[in-house]
Amino acid sequence: MQPHDLITAHFRLKIDQKKALERLKIFTLADLLLYPPQKYIHQGDLQHVYNLIDGQTAVIWGKVVRAGTKKAFKSGVPMAEAVIEDETGKINAIWFNQAFLGKKLIPGMAVKLSGKISERSGKLYFTNPDVSFEDTPEWGGQTIFSTNTATNYLIPVYPATAHLSSGWIYYHIQKILSAGVHKDMTDPISPTILKKYHLPTLATALVWLHSPKNDKDADMAKKRFAFEEVFYIQIDKGLARREYRKHGARKINTPDKDIKKFIDRFPFKFTNTQGEVTRQIVLDLKKAEPMTRLLEGDVGSGKTAIAAAATFATVASGLEVAYMVPTEILARQHFESFITYFAHLGISVGLMTGKECRKFPSKVDPHEHTHISRPQLLKWVASGDIPIVIGTHTLMQKSVIFRKLGLAIIDEQHRFGVMQRKNLLKDKDDSQTVPHLLSMTATPIPRTLALAIFGDLDLSVLDELPPGRKPIITKIISPDKRQDIYEQIRSELRAGRQAYVICPRIDEPDPEKVSAMQMKAATTEARVLQTKVFPEFKVGLIHSKMLPAKKESVMEDFIAGDIDILVATSVIEVGVNVPNATVIIIEGAERFGLAQIHQLRGRVMRSSYQPYCFLFSDTNNKNSFKRLEALTSAKTGFDLAELDLSLRGTGSLSSTGKQWGVSDIGMEAIKNIKMVEASRQEARLIVDTDPEFKKHPLLKIKLAKRKDVHLE
Repeated sequence: MQPHDLITAHFRLKIDQKKALERLKIFTLADLLLYPPQKYIHQGDLQHVYNLIDGQTAVIWGKVVRAGTKKAFKSGVPMAEAVIEDETGKINAIWFNQAFLGKKLIPGMAVKLSGKISERSGKLYFTNPDVSFEDTPEWGGQTIFSTNTATNYLIPVYPATAHLSSGWIYYHIQKILSAGVHKDMTDPISPTILKKYHLPTLATALVWLHSPKNDKDADMAKKRFAFEEVFYIQIDKGLARREYRKHGARKINTPDKDIKKFIDRFPFKFTNTQGEVTRQIVLDLKKAEPMTRLLEGDVGSGKTAIAAAATFATVASGLEVAYMVPTEILARQHFESFITYFAHLGISVGLMTGKECRKFPSKVDPHEHTHISRPQLLKWVASGDIPIVIGTHTLMQKSVIFRKLGLAIIDEQHRFGVMQRKNLLKDKDDSQTVPHLLSMTATPIPRTLALAIFGDLDLSVLDELPPGRKPIITKIISPDKRQDIYEQIRSELRAGRQAYVICPRIDEPDPEKVSAMQMKAATTEARVLQTKVFPEFKVGLIHSKMLPAKKESVMEDFIAGDIDILVATSVIEVGVNVPNATVIIIEGAERFGLAQIHQLRGRVMRSSYQPYCFLFSDTNNKNSFKRLEALTSAKTGFDLAELDLSLRGTGSLSSTGKQWGVSDIGMEAIKNIKMVEASRQEARLIVDTDPEFKKHPLLKIKLAKRKDVHLE
């Protein structure tokens, strides 16, 4: 066996298994060795049926009482089911798309099950658990370090997929390790770096990752691979930063007194932090080297006003500004805000989205904006007659040419991939310079994560809210208090306010799928609220499956006040400013990340009215409840993001699996700021001294195989 041998050359695979491996991008023996466990279970951590609870991952040993096969009522999916019994009770187990297990499980047979517990109609089930039979190799006898008599060794648990169980992955990785394939794999990290940071070699780390003798070995292996992943990201970012800064940038030398005069016209006073960040940006703009800055600001902290000040400095120097946002609603909102900022200066502002193009001022009425054709807008942008253009991804089209683009602003920039960002900044005018770049996000990002994934950007943080904003009142609501909260919301609505209701999913799950998560669906909740709870008010619905035009229409009605309660999925997480909305309910709050909940509740922190956030949850999990409690006391989104990273661990800054293009092991590493800083230091040293990797050929090969990490 050799590392680059195809798996199919050494193992017989069923068609479904082959397809599953392809979905995971696992083709060679080396690919499989580099597939990390998501956690470990101690052999001694066996549990009893009597103590099992919904949502936990458990390991039990018992006997098969009965087993069989059937098909799901609606979907027709073939499935196996069995009843397993230990000395404390019985539990059902169900395997979807694995009907063959119904024949392999024979009454009286002793089996070990490992997997997640679900609940439906008051009954607990194992859903798609890994199963070990007496007549198959015991995991203990297969590990490199353990023996058949071991009683407390670590069992890796791998992220499973359809037709590919954790047990299958484990068994085949052990076969590869036993053949010594890991010893023939080339280590891309230099011995000098490994020694400096006390990291194991690749061969040793692979053994410790998949067959650890103890927790310490497993932790050291994860540390090595975490360092490696952040190291690669930092090199990627360092190269991007170096390449971008090869081109010059136009100096923007608008006098400070003029910028101050512009800011003094705002109907509010800049906070100290806003003033400091603005000074940082102005200093960057005065350099011939392009600014690459990330402005991270909590919800409602005033990022748009800073963007307007940077825009003024740019256009006052005779240059243009492109301002890109992720949604058409947000583009229209910023377009109208910028009109109020720049109308007194007689500066034209353009809007470009997939749906429309607009220009301010209108020839007919200098106080209003008007529709114009796309060709006309492109002509005026190219001539410099419209120096400020706000739009969606349409700004990245090749047809958009600026006369002298001085500044590109990207709002909620993590929602745009690296390639999209490059397209906005590339060849946008006829000069050899590139525009200054100001990226902005309201998503609270822990400092370690920001340092790791935004290695090509300088970081500015706004952590101070404007004066006059009332702190949001956040409460965790148990099921028995639901009606009391509905009455409180009714009082808010009668006072003329509006409310959001956020649900974790769009539609109800298939009742035949026992493994489906039982949680509130937006479509059903909207119907219940309209007919049974708030019939006297207008309830609207918005979710990601709706056509864009329909979503726009619903949001416009909500902004206009024609809808009192908007039921939605997290599609409204980033978006509109509706100051009249003062209440938000988040159903199944334990399903969301803390940072995401904070982002969602930011929708009602837009005015001087008292805002409320009600977290509806029926969780019995102590850790989940502890996380939610943090929302009732934490002052900023940054506090919550740090806490979320420490409490929930890998991949959990949002609720949808891998985030920011970083693996679970990488996310674990990002808790350790010393490791992040060390990887940055080593990566920058290589980029600065050996950007073509002449002294690091193995790194060059490794990086060539990596895709661009997308920040979305």
